[in-house]
Amino acid sequence: MTTRGAEALLGGLVDYAGLFPPAGLGMAEAVAEYQTHRAGEAAFMLGRFVVPAARLDELEEKGEGHWPAKAGSGTASAGSAEAKPWPLTALVGPALEAHAEAVLDFVARHTGQARIDAVELSARSVAEIEAALAVLPVGMLTYVEVPLEGDLDPLLAVLRERRARAKVRTGGVVPEAIPDPPSLARFIGACARARVAFKATAGLHHPVRAVHPLTYEKDAPRARMHGFLNVFAAAALAGAGTESAELEAVIGEEDPTAFRLDESGLAWRERRLDVAAVSAMRRDLAHSFGSCSFREPVTGLRALGMIA
Repeated sequence: MTTRGAEALLGGLVDYAGLFPPAGLGMAEAVAEYQTHRAGEAAFMLGRFVVPAARLDELEEKGEGHWPAKAGSGTASAGSAEAKPWPLTALVGPALEAHAEAVLDFVARHTGQARIDAVELSARSVAEIEAALAVLPVGMLTYVEVPLEGDLDPLLAVLRERRARAKVRTGGVVPEAIPDPPSLARFIGACARARVAFKATAGLHHPVRAVHPLTYEKDAPRARMHGFLNVFAAAALAGAGTESAELEAVIGEEDPTAFRLDESGLAWRERRLDVAAVSAMRRDLAHSFGSCSFREPVTGLRALGMIA
């Protein structure tokens, strides 16, 4: 049974990034995987399909036959799962002007089939953020990956002013790509104080922090990877005003039994947040995370008995 707490925390949580390492699927494979997940029992957890703007033409080619037919074709009944447009997030940069144009062109060609309702980019300074946002489509949800080191406050201030969102890298295919718990706690706490929502990317394949292989190769390096329950539970507590020291403890938690998702909401050890608070956190602070695997997060949650 999937509880109300699980639905509140996990709904639309995973943006599918099968094109990216360590999975690194081809476009046709990734499109087929996403379509399979859309029809699966855990589809409520599935968010956007992540695609580089430079590969939108390739997606256009491989998407035909998978996403809904154009209006008037009569191939899918209105309101059915098959009739719902694919939600996409496009990675843009450094050719921002060309990528912005590609995004707008794609949206115009595929009304009712696929919608790009978010874009993502990287920036390391206020000036870079300002320059990028001046080029991107007005009103489109934008996530800007910012560095964890240095002063986050000026970067978050400009994101809030421009109604953009932050993005944090939580892992990678080498151990040194994984930020330590204090850095991640500092980022989450800063976003909560600045009232800037964020998404995470990379490394959140498993529910709870533990040692895992970083790729799917036989001799892959192993490291302690962050858990997505840790990250989003920390965000929920940060939204409730929890201090950094406790956020670090949540992010560093390695006991799966310390987390609970039940009919009343989310709990970490003795700390509890009701369904309304969890839903507010997902809406206002921690939106989603990108993962090259959808099966791993689902399998991990089922192993813990948190979803059906």
